[in-house]
Amino acid sequence: MTDFTRRQFLKQSALAGAAMAIPTSFSFASTPDTIIGHGDFKYKVNTSWGNLDPAKYPVVNCHEMVMDKKGRMLMVTDESKNNIIIYDQSGKYLDSWTLGLGSAHGLSLVDEGGEEFLWIVDNGGRVIKTDLKGKIITEIPTPTSQGIYKEGMRYTPTETVVAPNGDLYITDGYGSQYVLQYDSKGNFIRMFGGDGHGDAQFKTVHGIAVDQRKGGTPTLLCTSRGHNSFKRFTMEGEYLETFFLPGAFVCRPVIHGKNLYAGVCWSRSKYLEQMDNSGFVTILDENNKVVSNPGGTEPKYIDGELQLMIQKEPIFKHCHDVCIDQDENIYVCQWNAAKSYPIKLTRV
Repeated sequence: MTDFTRRQFLKQSALAGAAMAIPTSFSFASTPDTIIGHGDFKYKVNTSWGNLDPAKYPVVNCHEMVMDKKGRMLMVTDESKNNIIIYDQSGKYLDSWTLGLGSAHGLSLVDEGGEEFLWIVDNGGRVIKTDLKGKIITEIPTPTSQGIYKEGMRYTPTETVVAPNGDLYITDGYGSQYVLQYDSKGNFIRMFGGDGHGDAQFKTVHGIAVDQRKGGTPTLLCTSRGHNSFKRFTMEGEYLETFFLPGAFVCRPVIHGKNLYAGVCWSRSKYLEQMDNSGFVTILDENNKVVSNPGGTEPKYIDGELQLMIQKEPIFKHCHDVCIDQDENIYVCQWNAAKSYPIKLTRV
């Protein structure tokens, strides 16, 4: 951990007493008029939006969601009976299919010449490209089988993103903490990161996104969840900067328009201590300043430093991903949340 990051963590841990005064039990009952969030980013809560018959469409964890160009919401689950569930934006069930994956975790969508495809990541070590109906197009071999990883190195991938030039990036977020880069034909190019506390290293490189918000050269935003951070890299894997989000164990970065959104899987009361059932959503503006925390405490800056953020309203348990529609509504997928379905936050 760099001196800067360590100082930040220690400063925020001093706020532990105040943080513990905020309730984190699930006594909160939302109503159709419940509004959460801050500033210009406030939302009505619909906890029943995605509810389905669990006997027909069971889920274990609703891990991630993407929206296709038809406006359909495609969600990945680790229930092997239906890895993909497709909704319309009213929450109506449209379709489902499966690859029989028991640890499906990551879901990314890519448009190739007008045709859309999915990249599905299974924690068991599989990274699979499919069409939107579930037909397998290709699969990336494990780095161990190709000699990229040395014997004994753990490989537990979590996420993918495709760059504008077609390169594929895979995060080994539950394994050896590398980001692996491949060209559009699946040929290995390089890997960067690794486990550690250095600027260019990760603690749970859970997610990744290509950031083109400034209209210039694209860069990579990588989650370092254990560091409560997003880290920016060049497309060649050179470290650029860190966005420290004290208290927020963030999942993958989701970019929509000028803003950056993320699910927060846990918040914390003191130095690196996770509080169970303590998730919320965080929203950053184009300058990467936190502007709203739906379900969490209001973001505050003192002398330019972001203060500790934790759950306020116990609506969420562990926010694992968010998807943003054309009206800037947020769909929240959760992990370890009693097999619940997605929640919709309608912007007001």
